Amino acid sequence: MIGPWIAGEQPGEARKHAPATLRNRDAIGDVLARHLPDSGTVLEVASGSGEHCACFARRFPALTWQPGDPDETALASIAAWCAGLPNVRRPLKLDASVPDWPVNRADAVLCINMVHISRREATTGLFRGSGALLPSGGPLILYGPYIEPHIETAPSNLEFDRALRQRNPEWGLRSTADIDRLASENGFMRAERVAMPANNLMLIYRKGQGAG
Repeated sequence: MIGPWIAGEQPGEARKHAPATLRNRDAIGDVLARHLPDSGTVLEVASGSGEHCACFARRFPALTWQPGDPDETALASIAAWCAGLPNVRRPLKLDASVPDWPVNRADAVLCINMVHISRREATTGLFRGSGALLPSGGPLILYGPYIEPHIETAPSNLEFDRALRQRNPEWGLRSTADIDRLASENGFMRAERVAMPANNLMLIYRKGQGAG
């Protein structure tokens, strides 16, 4: 099992399907178009089914895409979705919470819908690992639902948070204040917050001068 969001796959089919991908990929891609470099390598952490990676590899063909995920079933799905795309590398077995990542450089890091369905150590590791990989000014781009101090949380997000915590007490929506703190501790500053459909956010962080 890759995660609670997988549904609709056929038995024995390597390619898994995350229904939300079809709903959010264009909106996410529009934000990426403003923040990704013109060339270089984009590391996607927690690539899941691989559908986002395949979509963005086609939309941004000048970039090399390096997907990664800790789950073997996810790795097979990523490989199946990205088969034949010349700008996508073989998916890496990558656990964000582990200090030693199997990659030593990236020009941008993208992480979609991981923070709320993983242990806090994974988010801590995401910033630590990205700080070691990215050049000065390089973006770390997050997408998903968050809780924002001083901003009312949508009832649907509160219900989603309760459901996640019932499923796994270590999961749940994180506060943007905590994410900003982690960013600062690892040499990043938030560059932009973008409100997205279905009460999601994109948070774009940039590695500071002299960090890492």
